[in-house]
Amino acid sequence: MSEQDPTTRPNLWQRIPLWQKILAGLILGVLAGALMGERASLFKPLGDIFINAIKMLIVPLVFSTLVVGITAMRDPQKMGRIGLRTIALYLLTTAFAIAIGLLASWIFQPGVGLDMTFDSGVEPKEAPTLVEILIGLVPQNPIDALANGNILQIIVFAIGLGISLTLIGEKGEPVVKVFESFAEAMVKLTNIVMGFAPFGVFGLIAHVAGSYGLEVLLPLAKVIGVAYLASVLHVLLVYSGLLALLGRLNPLRYLQGILDALVVAYSSASSSGTLPVSLRCARNNLGVSEGVAGFVLPVGATINMDGTAIYQGVVAVFIAQLLGVDLSMTDYGMIILTGTLASIGTAGVPGAGLVMLSIVMAQIGLPLEAIAVIAGIDRILDMARTCVNVAGDLMVTTLVGKSEGELDEDVYNAKSWR
Repeated sequence: MSEQDPTTRPNLWQRIPLWQKILAGLILGVLAGALMGERASLFKPLGDIFINAIKMLIVPLVFSTLVVGITAMRDPQKMGRIGLRTIALYLLTTAFAIAIGLLASWIFQPGVGLDMTFDSGVEPKEAPTLVEILIGLVPQNPIDALANGNILQIIVFAIGLGISLTLIGEKGEPVVKVFESFAEAMVKLTNIVMGFAPFGVFGLIAHVAGSYGLEVLLPLAKVIGVAYLASVLHVLLVYSGLLALLGRLNPLRYLQGILDALVVAYSSASSSGTLPVSLRCARNNLGVSEGVAGFVLPVGATINMDGTAIYQGVVAVFIAQLLGVDLSMTDYGMIILTGTLASIGTAGVPGAGLVMLSIVMAQIGLPLEAIAVIAGIDRILDMARTCVNVAGDLMVTTLVGKSEGELDEDVYNAKSWR
């Protein structure tokens, strides 16, 4: 019996699962930032290179996988059904997210006992009207939308092109094959870029940890803790609960399967930037079909606002407590309703978190100037809410895949992933 060629055996680094390498990079980054302080910014170029590489993937990957996903369905009615389920699940979980944020702030009262001042230079921001949103969905120039990375317009164009290729039948097959090959190449490129992820995450987190000293974090440590606790509870209770109840799936497998995406989401604070990693996790770790993952995840990266919704609930109550304003049950209900509806109107809008918060605070009569109180820690909060958004995208993708019979449960229930 011949021995295996040593050159074909995976070395120690290759045998370590990617999520463990990324997690190690995150922990080492925190330690480097804590020990070196602002000098840890010298590692920032590692993170910038990684983020640039991830951003390089977003537009071609989203466009190609969406076109392939639509053409793989071959049924406009199926696409409509998946779209309705996706949006309904996102809205349902958003309402839960705001409620959990409110409850956590009401229980732990992070704003009580604080004496803080704030500037009065914050201007209210308005969400676009429904008409403006609808008009803005359709690109005047699809090449311009691709060049500027306007994800919502790219989604609309990709859906239209995918449906058209399906309707013309055999004449569209050569183009479909080109997109299938291109999508596979982008997936492969994503895997290559992810090999650099542990070093990129180390650079990003070292810079963040070194930039935020105790003098910034200590006065607001309680509101940070409440926001993080609410985020963890939402993922463990709502997402895991929905998977167990509606999908009859083991939530532990889901949590293991999304670790790569969560660590990248936490370090980059960008749902769209994490999209290539989310697609990789959905296909390789969770067993979701290419068609469902290619359709649901890009939509979720632009409209799913669960993490931001938790942020609205926590911060709104925190500011009310800070100012000594007693909120009524009507106010709490208004925060949930306004925040859920505002998540639709601000989807894809730059600075969507601040827009949503402005809307919610104006609705319950809180001064918008108070937003400045949490401005210094917004990056810390953004990292947590991005994790929740990405986890929600992958949960909804898994549930939709299960409901459509497009979830490979052998892959989902696998004991380990690389």
